[in-house]
Amino acid sequence: MINEIKKSAEQKMQKTLEAFKNDLAKVRTGRAHTGILDHVMVDYYGSDVPVNQVANVTLIDARTIGVQPWEKPMLAKIEKAIRDCDLGLNPASMGEIIRVPMPMLTEERRKDLIKVVRGEAEGARVAVRNIRRDSNTEFKNLLKDKAITEDDERRGQDEIQKLTDKYTAEVDKMLAAKEADLLAV
Repeated sequence: MINEIKKSAEQKMQKTLEAFKNDLAKVRTGRAHTGILDHVMVDYYGSDVPVNQVANVTLIDARTIGVQPWEKPMLAKIEKAIRDCDLGLNPASMGEIIRVPMPMLTEERRKDLIKVVRGEAEGARVAVRNIRRDSNTEFKNLLKDKAITEDDERRGQDEIQKLTDKYTAEVDKMLAAKEADLLAV
C-alpha cells in the first residue's frame, strides 16, 4: 500500500516536471527553434490545427524559422496565425516559404521573461508540494483506519519527502538553465 502511494506520487511529480518543461519551451530566447510554433493554431478547413500539421517547420539558420505549407492556399492563413499569436514574431512570405526571423531580445524583455520563468517554476514547486501533501494525507488516513502502523506512516512520509526534494531540485536546475539561456546574448 505504501509503495502504491509512493509510485502514484512519483508519477504525478514526473508529469508536473514534464508540464514545467513544456512551459519553459514556450518562453522564447534569442535563438530560433521549431518548437516555438507548436502552439500556434491555424484554421484548416474549419478546424484549428497546429502549424506543424499543415506545413514543414524547419530552421533556415540560427535566427530564422522556415515554414513551408503543404498546400498553397494555406500560406496566408499560416502567416496570419503566426503574426496574431502573442510571441512577438513578424513572418514574411517569400514565394512558397514563410520566413520567421527571431527578433533580438532587449535587456528589459529578458528580465520580464525571467520573471515569467520564475513564476512558472514556483507553480511547478507548489504542484510538487501539493502532491506531497495529498500523499501524506493518504498515509494519515491509512493510519487512522489502522491499515498501517505509525512506523510505516513515518517511513512513507520520509520517502515522499525525499521524492519532493528530488523533484524540486530538478525544477530549480531547469530554472537555472533557462535563466542562463535567457541571459546569454
